[in-house]
Formats: sequence, structure tokens, C-alpha cells
Amino acid sequence: MIKDYFSYAFKNLKHRKTRTWLTMIGIVIGIAAVVSIISLGQGLEDMVTGQFEDMGADKITIMPGSSLLSAGMATIPLTQKDYEVVKRTKGVLSVAGMIYLSPRVAYKDDSGYTFVVGMPLDPDSKRIFDSMQNFKIDYGRDLKDGDGNVIVVGSSVAKDDKLFEKGVSLGSKITIDGVDFKVIGVLETLGNEPDDRSVYINIERVRDVFDIEDKYDVLFVQAKQGFDVSEVAEDLEDAIRKSRDLKEGEEDFNIQTVEQLQESFGTIFNIVQWFLIGIATISIVVGGVGIMNTMYTSVLERTYDIGIMKAVGAKNSDILMLFVIEAGTLGAVGGVGGAIIGGGLATIVEIASTSALEMELLKAHLSFELILGAILFSFIVGMVSGALPAKQAASLKPVDALRWE
Repeated sequence: MIKDYFSYAFKNLKHRKTRTWLTMIGIVIGIAAVVSIISLGQGLEDMVTGQFEDMGADKITIMPGSSLLSAGMATIPLTQKDYEVVKRTKGVLSVAGMIYLSPRVAYKDDSGYTFVVGMPLDPDSKRIFDSMQNFKIDYGRDLKDGDGNVIVVGSSVAKDDKLFEKGVSLGSKITIDGVDFKVIGVLETLGNEPDDRSVYINIERVRDVFDIEDKYDVLFVQAKQGFDVSEVAEDLEDAIRKSRDLKEGEEDFNIQTVEQLQESFGTIFNIVQWFLIGIATISIVVGGVGIMNTMYTSVLERTYDIGIMKAVGAKNSDILMLFVIEAGTLGAVGGVGGAIIGGGLATIVEIASTSALEMELLKAHLSFELILGAILFSFIVGMVSGALPAKQAASLKPVDALRWE
């Protein structure tokens, strides 16, 4: 019986091709947007989760500022005293302190502003820095302990013309605050423009060149094996607060574990993603209204047919089911079209981003569950939209329906 309902529905939709396709436009656009947003969002989330896993669950980040959003903008920086307090805290294996600046740099006749990162080069600190930032040398060599006026540059500094008209190469001389530095290495593309446009120098040379004696912009901490990272983070907060003579709740610094950073990203990301999905859902609602309007028209056009069906024994429930399934089928067909288009759009964005960034940063995640869920959702939207017209059709009296002209 159900098979007959679907067969009859497809026959009617096929008979009214133009109206069917026009009705489905809203559903197609909405489902395409939802599928592409969710698939790209899931791919981005998988990528970020993988990066957090690469960083390691035993890492802790300390920044100036009372919250993650204000971190780095506070007037009270982290100091060498804070560094020593962190290093002495129970459960801490090693600490790496960094300095971030944005001075004017020059190469030949070009100059511009970019990020300069002062990084520690002792083995323990360098290991933490590399694991947190996931930096890898593309060509040349990395910085090492004892290096002086040499630098490693991000991929954009070497290849892009946004900073310099011609990208720098190994052996090039870049002037930073009046001091010449030689390029000895180029990093692989990270896909993050600030990192890819940064210049990396021995932190001791940054202190000398920019006359910075007692300041850190961030401290990366690695917890000892066997210690609970959350408890170590709490101990660090207590220790720094005590060292700075602050009361609980008056912290002018921010401590985050990798797990907390991941949760913060997940919360912000989900809010943005659901906001975009909400906008896309408006198209689906518009499509549902279109289906309702089409089904009302269909009931009027087939009033005489409804009268004949009732005259030969069709029940109200049969008429109701017939029109509800037809509306659901209309939505499902639009859902199939939308899923195909949405998957294609997500794939195009993935290919375009890979080509532009020269790395697989954004990968579409098109799962069977996503496609099936999108089609089922559109089928349900169609059924709900067709419920009132179907009820109207089922309530028609055979005599009145047969007199309809």
C-alpha cells in the first residue's frame, strides 16, 4: 500500500515538472547550504582537534590578561619572576617563554610591518615551542642554541609579495630595527596568515635589539608525566597569584590547558556554525511554505479526482496519506538535489583552499549520516508542510467533490 502511495506521488510530480522544480528551489538551496556548512565545519573541527592532539594534553598556556579574549593586551606582562615561579611549581617539567612584536622590517627597497617572534633555543624550551606551534622547516635549517643574527621566516615571507615585492630566499639580508639578519630557513605553510608572515629569532637577540629586559608575552608549560594537568594548572594559578600578591578573582593573567583551549574553540565554533545553519534553515522554511502552497493548489486541481476516489471506497485516511506522502516526496527530492549540490560546493571550497594555501587545511567531511539526515529532514519538512492541504483534501465530501468544476 505504501508503495502505491509513493508511486502515485512520483507520477503526479513528474506530470507537473516545472511547478515541481520551482517548488523545490527553497528546499534545495537550504539543504545545500546546511550540508556544505556542516561538512566543512566538521572537517575544520577535525583538523583543529588533530592540531590540539599534536600539541599534547600535557601542555599549559599562560598569558597576560584576565581572560582568554584579553590575553596579550594587558598592561602587566609576564616577567622573569613569573617564569621562575612557574618553573618551581610542583608538576612542571619545563617552561618556554616567547616574545611577540610587530616592528617594521626591510628587505632591499621594500619595507613593511610583520610579526617578529623571539623564541627560546635551549633544547627543552625549543621542544615545547615546536610541539605547541607545529612548526616544520621546509628548506634551510632551524634555529639552534647560540644563533645570533640569523632568522627563520614563514612561508609567506619567502613566497608572497604582500610584504616584499619579491619573496626572500636563503641567505637574504632582512633589516629589523636597524639590525641586519640573515635568512637561514623557511617554514612549511601553516595556513595561518599571522604565523606564515612571521619572522623567528633567538629570544636573546630580540631582547638586545629591542631593549626588552624583563617581559614574556606567553609561557608554554609542559607538565610532568603522571601529574593531572588540570591540577598543575590550578597550582600554577595559585603560585603566580601568591607571587603577585593578588586575591582570588583578581588575576591579571590567564592560564589554559590544551583541553580548555579545545573546549573554548569548540564552544565558539559551535555558536558560529549553528548561527550559519539557522540562516540556511530560513531557506528550508521558505521551501516548506512553497510546498504547502503547491499542495493547496494540487488539492484544488484534483478535487474531482478526490471525489471519484472516495466514491469508489477510498477512506479519509487514504486521501490524507496520499497527499502527505506526495508533499514529503517533493521535499525529499529537493533534499537529494540539495545534498548533491551542497557536497559539490564543499568539495569545491576544499579544493580551492588547498590550492590557495598549498596545503590541506580545510577538508570536507561528507558522511553517509549527514547525507541521509539531510534527505530525511527535507522529507519531514515536506510532510509537515503538506499536512494542512492533505487534511483539507481528506475532509472533502464525495458529493461536493464530484460537483467541482
